[in-house]
Amino acid sequence: MNAFNNIIRINPEKRFGKPCVRETRITVYDVLGWLSAGMSYDEIIADFPELTLQDILACLAFASQRERMLQYV
Repeated sequence: MNAFNNIIRINPEKRFGKPCVRETRITVYDVLGWLSAGMSYDEIIADFPELTLQDILACLAFASQRERMLQYV
């Protein structure tokens, strides 16, 4: 089981089936975008208090695994 299985969820009726953090509408891609724009973990959590450090790390783990999976497609 992956470390993010209890955090990252895909619901076809939410955000067009994009992977989201728990029951929020915040997608993995949102979090990755904020990180790539230079926001720190603390800044993200301050702006989006519904997120935790574990949520952010789960987004990174999810993206990392998805990237690894692409090399076998």
